[in-house]
This record gives sequence, structure tokens and C-alpha cells, in this order.
Amino acid sequence: MKKKTTKIIEKKPAKKETAGKKKTKQAETAIKKESRLHREKNKVHPVKSSVKSGGVPLKAGQLNGVEKKTVKTARYFEAVGRRKTAIARIRLFTQGEKELLVNGKPYKIYFSDLENQRTAISSLDKMKSLSRFSVLSKVKGGGLHAQAEAIRHGIARALLKFNPDFRKKLKKAGFLTRDSRTRERKKFGLKRARRAPQWRKR
Repeated sequence: MKKKTTKIIEKKPAKKETAGKKKTKQAETAIKKESRLHREKNKVHPVKSSVKSGGVPLKAGQLNGVEKKTVKTARYFEAVGRRKTAIARIRLFTQGEKELLVNGKPYKIYFSDLENQRTAISSLDKMKSLSRFSVLSKVKGGGLHAQAEAIRHGIARALLKFNPDFRKKLKKAGFLTRDSRTRERKKFGLKRARRAPQWRKR
């Protein structure tokens, strides 16, 4: 008779693995704690002028000994001009270089046609303010002629905000009126708004 042999499987102690894992976790938590403390230490908190830091009273606009830089935004007069499907947003600045920029380009480069150039600056030219303002305009929609007229309309409105006394001259020139004339819509069965297809007898 063969004797039954029972294999004894020895279980490896899991203590060593858990101890290693614990050590890594502890190290990670310690690193996180250190980084958090470092961040909190270097963090700049806004302090009121009445609060004292280290026995020295802080001035207004000062943060823990570091002065806060106040960015002054230049004053401007904003208006919107329209013509056909063109829309122009205008900003008149009294400071800076005295030039007219259209979508980030000088108006003489944006409008290659001399007539459109004259139309764009006609509001400023009428009030003799070409060398008085720096003009930023953003235009979209329509063609170049419509865009030039939209800029003229927007500048006229912005000038009115700057000085209401300009109204009489600008109104007389017709720069303040919104020109509502647009192309007539195409009709079905026709080639255009009114143009019918050619008729053949035979």
C-alpha cells in the first residue's frame, strides 16, 4: 500500500510587502505635506492697509512687502456703426499714436481704394480731429465700401459721446444717420429681385 503524501505549502509572510507599501505611502504623504506647506508659505495673501506686518503698517496696494502693480487702462469712447450687413465696433482713444487701425491694420493698407480711405476718416476730417484721436475699429460683414461707411458711422457716434457739441456738424453732413438701404431680396421664379428669365417666342 502506497502512503498518501500531503504537500505542505508554506505561505510567505505578507508583512514584508505591506511594510514596503506602507513606507512608500508614508514617503508620498510626507512629500505632499512638504509641498503644501511650501505653497502656503510662499502664497501672497491680500492684506488691508490697517493690518501691520512685522510692526510696519502696510500701505494701500502693498502685499506682504511686495507692492501691487496697478495697471491703468486707457480711457476710450466706444460706439457701433452699421451699413448694409457690415458692423464696425469703434474705440476712440485720446492717448497713444494718432492713427486709425482697421482689424489690426492701418486703414490705408486695409482699404486700397482712395475713395474708401476718405470715407473711413471723413467723420474725423469733418471735425478736424485726425491728429487728436487714436482709433481702433473691428469690422465684419459686408464689402469694403459698406465697411468704410460703417466705420464712418461708428466714429461719428463715438465723437458725439466725446463731445455732444459735435452733433450739429455731424448731423448736417449725414454721418449720424444709419443708412438703411440694402439690396432687395431675390424672388423665386426670377433671376434676381425683379429680373425675369428671358422669354423666347419660338
